[in-house]
Amino acid sequence: MDYDVLVVGAGPVGLMLATELKLAGVRVVVVERLTEPDTALKAGGINTASVEAFERRGLLPALKAVAGPPFVGAGHFGGLHVPAGPVDKEEPSLRGRGPAWYMTIPQIEVERILGERAAELGIEVWRGVEVRGFDAEEASVTVHLQGRDDVRVAWLVGCDGGRSPVRHQAGFEFPGTDPVMTARQAIATVEGAEHLGRGWQYTPTGVYVYGPMPGWVRTFEFDGPPMDREAPVTAAEMEASLRRVSGADVRVTEVTRGARFTDNARQAATYRRGRVLLCGDAAHVHSPFSGQGLNLGLGDAVNLGWKLGATVQGWAPEGLLDTYTSERHPIGAWVLDWTRAQVAVMRGDTYSRALRSVVSDFLGTRDGATYYVKRISGLWQHYDLGNSHPLVGATMPALRLDDGTRLSDYTHEGQSLLVDLAGDDRLAALARAYAGRLKLVQGSSEGAGVSGLLVRPDGFVAWASDDGTSDSAGLAAALTRWLGDETGRSN
Repeated sequence: MDYDVLVVGAGPVGLMLATELKLAGVRVVVVERLTEPDTALKAGGINTASVEAFERRGLLPALKAVAGPPFVGAGHFGGLHVPAGPVDKEEPSLRGRGPAWYMTIPQIEVERILGERAAELGIEVWRGVEVRGFDAEEASVTVHLQGRDDVRVAWLVGCDGGRSPVRHQAGFEFPGTDPVMTARQAIATVEGAEHLGRGWQYTPTGVYVYGPMPGWVRTFEFDGPPMDREAPVTAAEMEASLRRVSGADVRVTEVTRGARFTDNARQAATYRRGRVLLCGDAAHVHSPFSGQGLNLGLGDAVNLGWKLGATVQGWAPEGLLDTYTSERHPIGAWVLDWTRAQVAVMRGDTYSRALRSVVSDFLGTRDGATYYVKRISGLWQHYDLGNSHPLVGATMPALRLDDGTRLSDYTHEGQSLLVDLAGDDRLAALARAYAGRLKLVQGSSEGAGVSGLLVRPDGFVAWASDDGTSDSAGLAAALTRWLGDETGRSN
């Protein structure tokens, strides 16, 4: 093999996946058809689950260095403001993870940070290189590149966007719902902006938003998809749309940056076909309402990275790679429905106006606002790992040990953690048996409410105990399930 894994796409998801693979000891190369990073208007922030994924790899300081001020309120649902005041900050999954559940940071900065991290790790990123096709066989994939020799790899991962050529050629089914809306957004010079309402404005012909940044304008029209989504958004087009939706006498004289999107919502039936896998938008597309797309893709990458790495290294338990689809597919399906529901409340018909009133009342309550924050923060995500302990299947708690360190301080190298807060030497013996795959963390944490944890490389808890080693059999089973046998050979 020329490389173990070839990742198609050097956006945030492809770069996150590549860094996870590199930490797992994989020979990985990334190819990207664009010669420079895409500066188009895209995601404007990442949620708590994504921030914690960066923190686990030591990248939180880099995020904080470029983060903007926190959002006012908790967010919005189809343009309906969700207040932060009623949120139950003592709800177990939110405790210690506020006060903001979303970090304001442009996608281009996220991509830059991950690109610098990839360079630090020595990952090859070939820009200006397009995949022309590939031949997937039982034991390898031969990838045909424009302007370069063919590359033979063990695995191919498409992180190449919603119109993924990798997905198309590999024959993944991509069912879903067709778009009913065209959204336009731009940083523009707007004359007559004083005639526009502030915040989200619903009208019989659509929805528009002006601000909060000067010149930032968005319109949503429910007249189907655009004729040419890739054409530049012109000042004339933006002006015409804003006039139709707002009814205001405005002029758009210049567009500095612009973009279109729709509510096309589709998801691959599976995320793996043989030696070809999909990650991020290549596996699912939807509208960007409530900012879930980038976060969903980053979650895919950290879930897939260690599992594919274990497969390449030869110690993966039987069926480990297939849990990528079984764990991430339901999360993606929920996000699609979450965005579809927002389209339903945004339309200008009588039924949607009535629905907006009901949903707005709910979101203003303690239960409603808390439910919303748990969802958009990503902290609701839970995998069914077959254990009744409330921590198993959830992301690891934000524990601070009594020596001043945080649990996340021990996750920078991408290994699993065996956390012993009860001082049991038998856990140390288990850790030695899984050397190279497992790091032992011993200490104490007053008020932690847990005595032992097994944390997977993606930050999800695979085993937990409240009373020392009483569940040693459960720990042994969890180790075998997620880290294989002690010999380090695949089953």
